[in-house]
Formats: sequence, structure tokens, C-alpha cells
Amino acid sequence: MCGIAGLVDRYEDLSEKLGILSEMSKALTRRGPDENGIFIDHNTALIHRRLVVIDKDNGKQPMMCGMKNEKYVIVYNGELYNTEELRAELKGKGYKFKGHSDTEVVLKCYIEYGENCAEKLNGIFAFAVYETYNKKLFMCRDRIGVKPFYYSEFETGIVFGSEIKTLLKSGKVKPVINDEGLYEIFFLGPASTPGSGVFKNVKELLPGEYAVYEGGRLRKNRYFKLEAKEFDDCEHRAIEYVRYLLTDAVERQLVSDVPLCFFLSGGLDSSIIVQTASNFFKRNNLDKITTYSVEYRDNMKFFEKSLFQPTADVEFIKLMSENADTAHTEVIIDNEQLADALYDSVLARDLPGYVDVDSSLLLFCKEIKENYTVALSGECADELFGGYPWYHNKDILFEDCFPWSRSQDIRRSILKDGVLPKGEEYVREKYLDTITSADKLRSDSKLNARMREMFNLNYYWFMQCLLERKDRCSMYSGLEVRVPFCDYRIVEYAYNMPWEIKAYKGREKGIVRKAFEDILPYDIVWRKKSPYPKTHNPEYTRICAQRVMDIMKRKTPLTELLSEKGVMEIINNPEGISSPWYGQLMKAPQILAYIIELDYWFREYKVDIES
Repeated sequence: MCGIAGLVDRYEDLSEKLGILSEMSKALTRRGPDENGIFIDHNTALIHRRLVVIDKDNGKQPMMCGMKNEKYVIVYNGELYNTEELRAELKGKGYKFKGHSDTEVVLKCYIEYGENCAEKLNGIFAFAVYETYNKKLFMCRDRIGVKPFYYSEFETGIVFGSEIKTLLKSGKVKPVINDEGLYEIFFLGPASTPGSGVFKNVKELLPGEYAVYEGGRLRKNRYFKLEAKEFDDCEHRAIEYVRYLLTDAVERQLVSDVPLCFFLSGGLDSSIIVQTASNFFKRNNLDKITTYSVEYRDNMKFFEKSLFQPTADVEFIKLMSENADTAHTEVIIDNEQLADALYDSVLARDLPGYVDVDSSLLLFCKEIKENYTVALSGECADELFGGYPWYHNKDILFEDCFPWSRSQDIRRSILKDGVLPKGEEYVREKYLDTITSADKLRSDSKLNARMREMFNLNYYWFMQCLLERKDRCSMYSGLEVRVPFCDYRIVEYAYNMPWEIKAYKGREKGIVRKAFEDILPYDIVWRKKSPYPKTHNPEYTRICAQRVMDIMKRKTPLTELLSEKGVMEIINNPEGISSPWYGQLMKAPQILAYIIELDYWFREYKVDIES
């Protein structure tokens, strides 16, 4: 994985802007600590920061290829999982290759297929290709949105990058936020509207979208979106095919020229990946695999069962590590350390985010990076296969709102009277936009039609928030994390699977459980879903409360928006919150942590609120 950026200004010679280009590059150093490069062609510049994973000598970027009386230059961030098939196809068309990097395959795929190239790619990626003769810039993001691609148009050009911070370093984007951005932060955050970069004039290519900038104009096209199709497989065939797709996705993602490891939570999803990888390694006479899990200091003393987290992870992690014969390491995080890492989490995301769910992952990845450069993780099975409680509770399922943020009351309570009066209306509009865009069949039952809407809500909102978290918090330490459940073939199949098959035996992710029940321990397969672990230690709440009280003593752009009474109510009565801020993991301590991140974000990024 890497960091990419670029700048086009039709009226400037960018060879005279090396200082700015260098600052843009430095902003992405954490994503690509191993190598860097800049390509300049008068008013166009492409920037690359490299994390070496495959073909160190032949994968340097920006990469150039001359063909068909044209020169093509690429900057690429990602991993391609059908590299060898595509390489063979392109060789059959006369192309020659210097090495075995996927970057070279993507570049020559673009040369051969032009704007249709993305449809050939199976992987996680964001890249840009510049044609030096035609002065055409092609920009593309993977189908699922695993890799980021931000951009901003200005009067005389366009700037793009893997992260917002590199856009801010270009001088073409200012750290300004308007009412729309405030609505995003206070009423939707840590999620954001698909395509929104929250900052004014900052946008993001949608999952499955490409764009072309040519002659001063930008045009965009969706090459992939969720489409409703008839599901012809019986239950038995669906079980077999789910197992095939997931096994194939995992095995394709084991390719690396550097050591790789695995996240293990003791839940179904990570266990499938770990066991599948372990079996693959054993068949190929490779060393045993290494797994990592995260825990918090003294957490078991304070653990309380809940609807969302019925069991602790530790016993299941031990069971799974023994079953798959892994070399396992538990990373233990202190509560003060967790709170301190909230600030780096903001720097990683360029926005306030998933608070300690982010900061713990950031610390976890930092520890793993000491020994590994690549990891595999089990994200996104819940969104695709109905893993969350809101899929199974009929009262919530048919409730006309975002299921993870059903009430705006807690968000409204921390704002002063009259601030952002259209917040609830803004959320409602975004919700309706999403469900009305869900592709359906006339033959869909009421339940399956609603499940398609729910799939869209989870896919374009909740899942994207988690993918952003995984990318930023891992790449902040130069760790590449792959997510096999995000193979687009799995997404397509899951979208069209009837609920009665998907929820086999009435269970969350029932079809997945059945597909892998013969290779996993029974207690793992049929364990009730448990979310990413969070701290239950009251010390963390105390630390966050004290820091928020210190914030509220200052007069800042943020405190001008916040209600002291509402904030203090959360501090004094943390158990009084009837519904979480976002999902199952953001209650009182996390709301306070969100305020801490907001304060730091406003100060560190010098955010200006447009009047």
C-alpha cells in the first residue's frame, strides 16, 4: 500500500512549485515510508509514497510506459488480487513486463482497455494515470471503497490525494467548513455522506467510480454499483459457493514479498480467515501463521454483558489459536495510552472519527508494524451477511431511519439552542437518498426489499466508516491491512441472496456459519456475534471527562457551538444515555472522546467556520 497525490494547474509551471509538491509528498510519508517519487510535466504533477510489499526493484513509482505514440504515467495505491490472470491476458496481446508488480499490470491494463480497465481489476486500489500527449488524467477507486481517493476542483485545475492533508498542503484547499460540513460532523459523524470530504470543496470518488480530467473539465462515471438480480441457487449451492468465494478471496490475498500476519478476535469472521490461511500454509509446507489480538488493561474486571457484546473474546481467541496452530500475541492497551492516542487518530483521519475504536486500532497496528508489514482482517462480513442486531429485530429493521443512529436527541443535546437547526432534516434527507437508490426486483417480498435497503445503508455508510478507520489507522504506521470479505464477487452474491438463505437457521451470518462449520470449532461457529473490543474500565471515562471539562473552560469556535449543560449531563449521568451516538460502541465515554477529537481537530487543522 502507498500514498498518492497529484496536481493539475493549467496556468502554472509546476516545476517551479517543487516546495509545495514536496510538502504534499511529506504529508503522506506515513502511508509510504520506504520510497518516494514525483513526476512533473509542465502543469501536471504526480506524487507517490511507497510502502514496499511486492517487487521492490521493479515497482517504483511514478511508473512510466511508452506505447502507441503516447507516454502513460501511473501513481497507484493498492493490491490487485487477479494480477497473474491479467498479466497472462495482456501477454497474449503482446505486452511485455519488466517485473511482477501489480502496478505494471494496472498501467498496461489501462493502456489496453482505457477507461474500461477498472472492470478488469479485482482488488483494493486508488490510482491515477496521466497521458502526456493528450494531457488527460484518469482517476479511479476500487469497487468497494477500501482505498481512499479525495479530490478538489479549483478554477484552473484539480488536486487529488489519498488523504485530505495532502490536499491542504497544496495551497488550493483551505481548512474551511460550512453548515453542510457541520451537519456531517455533528449529526452523521463519524460517518459521512458518500462522496463528501466534509471540508468545503473537498470530495471523494465514490466506491466503484472513476473520473477523467481533460481540457479543464471533470467527468465522472460509476463502473460498479449494487444491482438486483434473480438468485437462482438453492440453499445447498449457496453454502458451497459462499465457502468457495471466501476461501478463494483469502488465498488470493496471501501473496506478499514481505511477512504477513492476521488479526484474530475469536469471532467468526477473523477465525474463518485465520483457519483458511493456516490450512493453506500447511498444504504448502510453510511456517505456522502469526495472529494478533487486542485487549485493554484490567478489562475483564469491568466487563458487563450486553445485547451487543454478550461474551468476552479471550477464551475464544485461545480456542481458535490452538485450533489453527498459530503463534499468537495479545496486545494490551492502557487507558491513558488509549486516550492520548485520540489525537493521533485525528491526524490519521484528518477528521474526528470513531474515537477509542480508532485509537485502539491505531495503537494495535503500531505494535504489529514492529514485526510485520501486511495483515489480514475480517471487516465487513456483518454488513454483507446480516451480522448486526438491527437486521434481526423487526421493530428496528422496519424503523424509518439509520439503524445505528435511530435518534438525534443525544447529538442535539450537546449543542446550544438554535445551532444547526436543520440537523435532523439533513440526516433524514441522506437516509431517504440511500434507501430510494436501492435497486430491487418486482418479485422481492416486503422483507427482502427492506433487506436490500438495509444492505445499501450498511454498505454505503456503516461499512465505509469502518473501512476508512481500517485504512487510516493501519497506514498511519505503514501497515497494509487486507480485507478478504470485501472481494466484489462476495458483495454481489450477498446482495442478491434471499434473507431466508442468508439468515440460515435464523442466525446472524447464518449462511457463513454453515459454510465453514466443518473447519472451525463448534463454539466459534455458533458463537453470538460480538463487536470490536472496547474498554470497560471507568478510568477511561474519568480521563475523558476531565479533558472535556478542561475544553469547556475555554472560549473556542467549538465551545461556541456546544451546550455546557448538555455536555455536563453526559459527564454527570453517563448511564442516562438511552441510545448510542453511533452504533453499539459509542456511548458516554465515546461521546466525550468525540468532543476531545473535535477540539483537537479545530485547533490542529485551524478549521475556519464559514459565516
